[in-house]
Amino acid sequence: MDAAGLTPAQLARRVKVASATVDRWLDHPERTPHHTTASAVANVLEVELTMLWPKAVKSVVKTGADREIVTAYPYRTACPPTVWDALLDGTSETVTYAGFTNYFIWQNHPRIADRLRAKAAQGTRVQFLIGDPGAEVTARRERIEDVPLTLTTRINITMDALSKIKDQAGIEARLTDHDQHIALSVFRFDDQMLVTPHLSSLLGHESPMFHLRRMGDAGMFDRFAGHVDALWESARPAW
Repeated sequence: MDAAGLTPAQLARRVKVASATVDRWLDHPERTPHHTTASAVANVLEVELTMLWPKAVKSVVKTGADREIVTAYPYRTACPPTVWDALLDGTSETVTYAGFTNYFIWQNHPRIADRLRAKAAQGTRVQFLIGDPGAEVTARRERIEDVPLTLTTRINITMDALSKIKDQAGIEARLTDHDQHIALSVFRFDDQMLVTPHLSSLLGHESPMFHLRRMGDAGMFDRFAGHVDALWESARPAW
């Protein structure tokens, strides 16, 4: 027997089966093996993995339009608070909260007002883009959601929280009445952002969320950032 405890006949049979399996993979490139297995085969054959299964690398390393997507969450609430905390802590230039109410920011993140004040004091620009509580788009959405905690109430909670820190230089708030705003929430932290497209009559926390990181010009990040910048320019000061 050899070192593995197999007789020569048994070893020959295993080599034959393994060879046939590899042949099937190579004859049908769409049948890409598990990445670990593919790497092991490439090492044994002493060739680059991309020579055997080009798609195997693309499935592990993002190279297309989705390469700016860090993570996708089925619901906004599925994104851990630690992610939000880390993004805010790592921000030094601009943080933008462009949800229509931004209500949950104050509910889910303890001491957020103090943290934002401290960020602004350090030179970070803090922006809040909020829906206008008196706008028709707000009233229309309230009828669709039909919940006791109305949009107007949630917006007023945000406005009250901001009123306590608005005197800090670097903290700004503007109001919008655009349908484009109510359909999409964008939370930007320098070159990273969390994006929530609002689905049908679902509330914000029930809609999916995407964590993006800017990787280059004109990518997904820049498109969402441009959307928020346009809304911000057309919005009116909250105070």
